[in-house]
Amino acid sequence: MEFALVAPLLLLLTAGALDYALLLRSAASLADAARVGAQFGSLNTGNSSNLSGMQTAAVNSIPGISGVTATAVQSCQCPGGTAVSCTGSCTGGKMLIYVKVTTQATIDTVFGYSQLPFTATVKGQASMRAQ
Repeated sequence: MEFALVAPLLLLLTAGALDYALLLRSAASLADAARVGAQFGSLNTGNSSNLSGMQTAAVNSIPGISGVTATAVQSCQCPGGTAVSCTGSCTGGKMLIYVKVTTQATIDTVFGYSQLPFTATVKGQASMRAQ
């Protein structure tokens, strides 16, 4: 008798834990995909300007999640930390080139609650300095 009263609560808690685990796994996968894209861009200065290559590397590295989008940005600084245009130059030394890749996907949970489907937008981000 007592189990019949507690069973729905236990099932709801289990469903919530499974959905939370799905979202955590998706967030980790998206962060890894962003890292792959940033690694592609950080290999050399030529790759750092190949934004579509970084985005493609990120999206292709995560086949288990559908609807993944990636954006890549290149930024440049002089050694003192002053931001400059990547087509410009630095008077005090070599220009530092950075790349940042952000991945995003909308994840549907396995279980619906109160007859409403629940979706979450999960993001991953990675930044690296080009070699």
